[in-house]
Amino acid sequence: MLTSKIGVNAGLVWNALQNGPLSTKAVKKATKLKEADLNMAYGWLARENKIAFSEVEGEIIVALV
Repeated sequence: MLTSKIGVNAGLVWNALQNGPLSTKAVKKATKLKEADLNMAYGWLARENKIAFSEVEGEIIVALV
């Protein structure tokens, strides 16, 4: 996969999180990304300290930092 595509997908995730934290399932639904593409986008954003993960009632929540 091209780095530019990962960056574009990271932008989709960023936009989905603009209105507040979402579960990983909700991010996947909002972005319509495949799981592998979504995970690479998470990695991109996490590496740049743009997102944070937490667990609430057994569900992973993603939020902008």
